[in-house]
Amino acid sequence: MKGELTAGSPSGFQPPDDEMKQRIRQQRLRRFKMNIPLIVMFVPVILFYLTFRYAPIGGLVMAFKDYNFYDGLWNSPWVGLQHFQTLFSDPRTVEIIRNTLFLSLLSIIIGFPIPIILAIMLNEVRNMAFKRTVQTVVYMPHFFSWVIIAMMIMTVFSLENGIVNRWVEAWTGEPYPFMYNKGSWIAVFVGSGIWKDMGFNAIIFLAALTTIDPSQYEAAQMDGASKLRQIWHVTIPGIRSTIILLLILSMGRVMEVGFDQVYMLQNSNVNEIADVISTYIYRTGLQGAQFSLTTAMGLFESLVAFILIFSANYIARRFNEGLW
Repeated sequence: MKGELTAGSPSGFQPPDDEMKQRIRQQRLRRFKMNIPLIVMFVPVILFYLTFRYAPIGGLVMAFKDYNFYDGLWNSPWVGLQHFQTLFSDPRTVEIIRNTLFLSLLSIIIGFPIPIILAIMLNEVRNMAFKRTVQTVVYMPHFFSWVIIAMMIMTVFSLENGIVNRWVEAWTGEPYPFMYNKGSWIAVFVGSGIWKDMGFNAIIFLAALTTIDPSQYEAAQMDGASKLRQIWHVTIPGIRSTIILLLILSMGRVMEVGFDQVYMLQNSNVNEIADVISTYIYRTGLQGAQFSLTTAMGLFESLVAFILIFSANYIARRFNEGLW
């Protein structure tokens, strides 16, 4: 009966099961109706990932088949690990993987701290007009394509008519081949990547800086801490979780040196250092129509990225800062 006392219940009253289930259903329905706008907004995101991220995973079977257009993906003959054996028996493959790791890790080691430093410097600026101007200037390159940036770089560092080489030629008597020397090409490659993306990453760190309690700075100042001490002991610990999060995500992209940047900046003189996995896949897979071989390379790239991101997260979890 409704309202019947039940022995053993703390309050002496326990609603019947049917009534409790009805309440739970009503709560769930009410919560669902409240979240309908958010669900509708999230549907395109789900469709995007299902279509362009998860559905193509089925194509990885191509790495274990001798794919051809006539037989199609599922009817092409199965060859097992033959493409992986071909791939790693080629000395050029090791060089391509080495170039990819070298350029990517160098970009992370040199480029990762710069947005943090930029965000901290902007956070300390009290002139809002100057702060907004600097933010706009450093954020603008993020919207430029690598085609535009490559043209700008060529205009600056070109051997014949480059702005920098005009100065170099005036001082030394002859221009310097910035884009044709391996060392200077690496410097231009890393520097251009930092210049393009540091503004966007700095905004992420600036948003994280707004979550720091201002009273912590006041307490540190009362204790006699200098500005550098406040940054070291208050600012950096305050954004440590954001730093670790972005670092973990960066480790997942170690094997993904951007195709656009390398392709637009490389030339035959620096191919020994500028040929990476993305350019290899374009040249061998799309231009050479060796789809199975380059799929094997792409699968290897994904496995390495998977291991790196889980390893980075495991290390971060040791310091209670893991992503999951």
